[in-house]
Amino acid sequence: MNDTPGWASPGSAPPDGPEPGASGPTEPTDGSGPAQPADQPGTDPSGTGPQWSKEQPPPAQWSAPTGAPGPGQAPPPPPGPGWGGGHPGGPAGPGGYGGPGGYGAPGWGAGWGGPPPAAKPGVIPLRPLGVGEILDGAVSTMRTYWRTVLGISLTVAVVMQTIVVLVQGFAFSDLSSTSALDDPNASASEVTRAMSEAFLSTGVVYLVALIGTVIATALLTAVTSRAVLGKPVTATEAWRDARPQVLRLFGLICLLILMAIALIGIPTVPGIIVAVTGSQDGGIALAVIGGLAGCVVTLWLAIRFSLASPALMLEKQGIVKSMSRSAKLVRGSWWRIFGIQLLAQIIASILSSILVIPFAFIAGVLSGDGLSGLVNGTGDVGWTFLIISGLGAVIGRMISFPITAGVTVLLYIDQRIRREALDLDLARAAGVQDYGTAAPGPTPGS
Repeated sequence: MNDTPGWASPGSAPPDGPEPGASGPTEPTDGSGPAQPADQPGTDPSGTGPQWSKEQPPPAQWSAPTGAPGPGQAPPPPPGPGWGGGHPGGPAGPGGYGGPGGYGAPGWGAGWGGPPPAAKPGVIPLRPLGVGEILDGAVSTMRTYWRTVLGISLTVAVVMQTIVVLVQGFAFSDLSSTSALDDPNASASEVTRAMSEAFLSTGVVYLVALIGTVIATALLTAVTSRAVLGKPVTATEAWRDARPQVLRLFGLICLLILMAIALIGIPTVPGIIVAVTGSQDGGIALAVIGGLAGCVVTLWLAIRFSLASPALMLEKQGIVKSMSRSAKLVRGSWWRIFGIQLLAQIIASILSSILVIPFAFIAGVLSGDGLSGLVNGTGDVGWTFLIISGLGAVIGRMISFPITAGVTVLLYIDQRIRREALDLDLARAAGVQDYGTAAPGPTPGS
């Protein structure tokens, strides 16, 4: 007998055997079968078995009793909050399958609000992060610790740009000196002088930019790692944490740059040889194909080793070990990390350009021959142009450094949370009580 309320289907057969509580004398049917109550309605006295009453409701019209309880009957208890009603598509009715208090209303799962949210002692929640959370964490670090972050970025950018302006002002101020490179009638001495000036200026600028990037990355890595724990940090504390690893970080970046130069340059050598000794067009085509192949390999390795810098700074690893750690963390997530890094670079470049371009335009207007002289290459890049454009470059770097460094550090932390449960260690370091006893909240899009 199915005694589950609301689940007995209409028109089902009556239960076998006498109903509980049936009373009255019984008499045998034919002496061989069980006795039947003499006064049972619907029983044929001839002994042919039970028959249906002629007064039955129409088929498929059964319904649960909804009237008031009879005398001596207690009212039914109200539906509990667990088996609630309101299942979409179910029949409505008080206490029924789909009505208030029924099977699918807000009661069945309303008390369970999902897993608790992850702890967030700092700028990010301690769980696997989505793309927006990584970008927001970098911006939140810059906004929350703006004195330290912008102070570091501004100091490094000012020192960098001052050296660049001095080098360009004394060694590369005259744009007309490079015209010998485009003049087919220029003498060998003029070409040599123009090339030496170009290489000197470009080399010094890139070296200064490299050193400034290393220092800014080291300091901002320390700041971001503290920001994840919600702990305040000053520039002095960040330098104290980063100083032992600065030389290793410089060596790491130099090694990666040399690898990129080798990977792009070596595949072009066969094409250059062919162009010099044989077919010039075929050699150029071969060199271009080799260079493109080298660029693809360089890009792949650049993303593969993109987390080596925070691994070196935060784990106090050596150069080779940090590269190995980065390759392990990136494995299986190359496209995701590439997309996030590219998005961060685009955002930083756009913000930097918005600030740099107006200064460059003003500097061009105030220079000796105006914008036309700069465009035609006949003007003199004077101190006015260098100083004004340098101010724009300082502001641009001050904004771009925290974004790119912050995204890289948060990507490193996110990958370690996904692979090594780093969130447990971070929670203990941040002083979060009873972390890890409940399931973390859902992860947004990654």
